[in-house]
Amino acid sequence: MHLLDVTMLYAPQSGGVVRYLRAKHTWLQRHTSIRHSLVAPGAADGRGARGEIFLRTRSLGHAHRWPLAVHRWSRAIRAANPDLIEVGDAGPEAWGALHAARAIDAPLVAFCHSDIARMAERRLGETSAALMRRYARAFYRRCDLVIAPSAFMCRELASWGVPDVVAQPLGVDTDTFSPRHRVPALRRELGLPPRVRLLGYAGRFSSEKNVRVLLDAFRALGSRYHLVLAGPPIGLPLPANATLLPFLHSARELARILASVDGLVHAGDQETFGLVVLEAMACGRGAIVANAGALPEIVTPQTGVLVTPNDAAAMAEGIRAFYSRDPAVLGRAARARAEREYGWDSAMHGLLRLYRTALDGALSRTPRYAVS
Repeated sequence: MHLLDVTMLYAPQSGGVVRYLRAKHTWLQRHTSIRHSLVAPGAADGRGARGEIFLRTRSLGHAHRWPLAVHRWSRAIRAANPDLIEVGDAGPEAWGALHAARAIDAPLVAFCHSDIARMAERRLGETSAALMRRYARAFYRRCDLVIAPSAFMCRELASWGVPDVVAQPLGVDTDTFSPRHRVPALRRELGLPPRVRLLGYAGRFSSEKNVRVLLDAFRALGSRYHLVLAGPPIGLPLPANATLLPFLHSARELARILASVDGLVHAGDQETFGLVVLEAMACGRGAIVANAGALPEIVTPQTGVLVTPNDAAAMAEGIRAFYSRDPAVLGRAARARAEREYGWDSAMHGLLRLYRTALDGALSRTPRYAVS
């Protein structure tokens, strides 16, 4: 079988979607005979080392390239002649995938990784969000199967008018993201006192991540606490007790940082899953996260602290509570939960079952997430 992924969310500074696609490619190579490739935007037409088919796409000055020439994408997908197509977003290239799927009679599976309606509302207001919901509904209702990584996103899609969405959580490679990658010398490398309370954040600094909430919380906490951020240039003034590292392109580099801080902090309130939170848990680290989006599905009271969204004071108080509860105990429980509930093998077997269902055309027999 030839599985072809199609997405515009594949850029040097992309986060969870890229790690999902690369981990899936590696897993399929190791454990199956499935051929896996990817059509993604690039600076020039060409091929990549992980089965990527790059199509030249003009940059619009931000992290992602916007694929406007839909016909080129459709033609490239048809030429690849896949047995099944998975689209990772609802951008223009997704319509090219839809046209190609109909032309070659291949099932089209959509994995909804982003809450585009809430993003539009945050940036442009409710009118834009309503238009985005109508747009997304028009696309997703034409797909053969729609998958979301969380119950939260299933409910969101249902509210847009997209029925019968299947929840399939993402997974984590518990070998790559492991406590054994912990580096006791990280504080010394950062020029910090050995007893400083060190927490980390990794990912993009887009508005829905609410990084400003983290910075304000650490300003209030003072010098006893320190925040290390890994990502692109932030465009915000950093407090004295924060250090910015370059964006971590390697999963092993990311695992090293996540395993070596005391815990992860994440103020995002629109996460459709929260892969970096799960990766920190797999590294044996608890998390302090906003009680919003899909994050409460991953972080439990045994593995971290949930705080009121968009509230720096609540985040600061949650961080204090995290240390009062013994980060080591929370970290062990977090690692156990990641291994028990979110192993990559389990996630991939779930995906393969859904792929087989789509290929068989037996969607009526697929267990659905019951939207309440």
